Amino acid sequence: MNSTVLTTVAATGFTVAFFHAAIPTHWLPFVLVARTRKWTRTKTLLVTLFAGLGHVALTSLLGLAIAWFGFQVDQKLGAAFPWLTGGLLVAIGLFYFWRQWRGGGLEHHHLLGGHHQASKECGHGHEHSHWDEELKESSLASNRSSDWAAISGLFVMLTLSPCEGFLPVYLSGVQFGWHGFFVLSLILAVATLTGMMIFTWLTLVGLERFEVKNFERYESGLLGTLFCALGVLIIFLER
Repeated sequence: MNSTVLTTVAATGFTVAFFHAAIPTHWLPFVLVARTRKWTRTKTLLVTLFAGLGHVALTSLLGLAIAWFGFQVDQKLGAAFPWLTGGLLVAIGLFYFWRQWRGGGLEHHHLLGGHHQASKECGHGHEHSHWDEELKESSLASNRSSDWAAISGLFVMLTLSPCEGFLPVYLSGVQFGWHGFFVLSLILAVATLTGMMIFTWLTLVGLERFEVKNFERYESGLLGTLFCALGVLIIFLER
């Protein structure tokens, strides 16, 4: 049972992390800044990798806190813990379904560090982005700032926007102890960095028509499906 659950958790984690990295906020800002500042492809990919490491590091730290708290609860609840974990995962999945039903899909994280839910009230929807306009007004692309200032801005922007969708995966891996935590952290790093590098490179080489906005629009629904299925599986196998 443990092997089956760990494999399922690992596969779910890879899926969540990779497709989260496919969201344009994880690669498009790097391409836009690189074009404005006339960076080479190699430099752009290295900056993307650097910022991705910060993104992974903060997510892993949050996962560490979840894992440590989960270990304490697991010791007290014993055999009941998988039921609690499964129930929480289903609840989290239902929350993502609710957010999808509300029309949010996911929150857009802007170049300047803010984020909002696309809606009619904000003046644009999922089909249109203000990243180009924001970039023109941002110091990230200003020739008056140094490359290090731009790189630092991109690093901070992505680092302070952790992969919230991966945190429930850490919760589901608590029953596997520290071994499970380190395996999931490795999966997070590999899937996230691979996804960011692939989509950045594809855009740099000219495949700009590669569209991911359909996934972007339904990200919450996909996460809801994954977490509900994982929660039910954990409960079912525990029985």
